[in-house]
Amino acid sequence: MVEVRNIKIGDNNPLVLIAGPCVVESEEIIYKTAEEIKKITVRLNIPFIFKSSFKKANRTSLKSFTGLGDEDAIKILSQVRTNFNLPVLTDIHKEDDINLVADSVDVIQIPAFLCRQTDLLLAAGKSGLVVNIKKGQFLAPEDMKHAAEKVASTGNNKILLTERGTTFGYHNLVVDMRSLVIMKEIGYPVVMDATHSVQLPSKENISGGEPRFIKPLAKAATAVGIDALFLEVHPNPKEALSDAASQLPLKELEPLISEIKAIDSLIKSSNKLNNK
Repeated sequence: MVEVRNIKIGDNNPLVLIAGPCVVESEEIIYKTAEEIKKITVRLNIPFIFKSSFKKANRTSLKSFTGLGDEDAIKILSQVRTNFNLPVLTDIHKEDDINLVADSVDVIQIPAFLCRQTDLLLAAGKSGLVVNIKKGQFLAPEDMKHAAEKVASTGNNKILLTERGTTFGYHNLVVDMRSLVIMKEIGYPVVMDATHSVQLPSKENISGGEPRFIKPLAKAATAVGIDALFLEVHPNPKEALSDAASQLPLKELEPLISEIKAIDSLIKSSNKLNNK
């Protein structure tokens, strides 16, 4: 089990929602999204960690939006953390990023493309923060034990492992639900990223996506028994500056999460009965 403030992730605790816009586009969008998701999760009594990248270093094209600027974006995340009393997650791409965000977030995330970067994983572990490692699109799920071992070697066992789809030919991803079971056997809480998993990577000058599959993937993964669900959520995905084709519209979040909670409750209750 991993704790983020007072939120317990894993060990058959209720599913945790990790959600927010792909990247910090503006103060207005971040505040609006954080406020609305908090209202939804309070109504449904679902633990919530806000997420947004302070910058996006892994872009398809040189012309793609990468961020507002580190200082401004981190300041906005810090204000969300304080003003809405929410734990916050953001990506890091290099070791120096850790010092930039350490005082403003609760969870640092290793992007999928960087999950084999030893120095980055060691530095993340030494930060003492919770570390969410995304499984590379090129990795078998059992290989994530090596990434986790690198972080754990620093004495930091606050590790989450995230599924976000596996390369399936060119410009396509597929989710093998067996990976969720395999990664859980490594010994850390498992997260399902149901939005990046529907991407169609690097088609032309941007990544495409098939958002109609977000909901079925989220529900299927919850039925498998994940510990947290990761969703990129935006008030108007078509106007998003990053990952516009694979974010969930904010207005569709509450009905989905309501269904997710029902599935999770059933699975977790069944687990308790089977473990008696």
